[in-house]
Amino acid sequence: MYTAVLDIHSLIRWLVILFGLLAIVRAFRGWFGRKEWRPQDDRVGLWFTVSLDTQTLFGMLLYLFFSPITTSTFQNFGTAMADSERRFWAVEHITMMVLALVFAHIGRALSKKGNVPARRHRQAAFFYLIAILVIFFGVPWPFSRQARPLLPFL
Repeated sequence: MYTAVLDIHSLIRWLVILFGLLAIVRAFRGWFGRKEWRPQDDRVGLWFTVSLDTQTLFGMLLYLFFSPITTSTFQNFGTAMADSERRFWAVEHITMMVLALVFAHIGRALSKKGNVPARRHRQAAFFYLIAILVIFFGVPWPFSRQARPLLPFL
């Protein structure tokens, strides 16, 4: 079960990144191009937040139930904090991803409430950009100290 949930979590990362980048591009183009807020702008923000919500669900399943790293960490949390790998998974990764989730949802909520298109695009651009940057720093890329493959089946 651990491997299946981890593989799904690893694959959903690409949807999050794709929709996040699309949302950022649309927001910046709308903001600097002085474009009207369109249903597609809202929809891509929705896809970004929904994919991030889904990613968070699978991440929480790993964190709380399936990951041997976090389950062993919870048995002796103090000792685990001295181990950079266990600290990354138990504290750093989840903290960054929850922050990204919050920023993405703030961006979506603020962009839905406004009635001035430039402001809606600006708020979406700002918060979506922060969210995707936090995601990029929190993902265990193959070149990072907590390396994971780009695709789980490779």
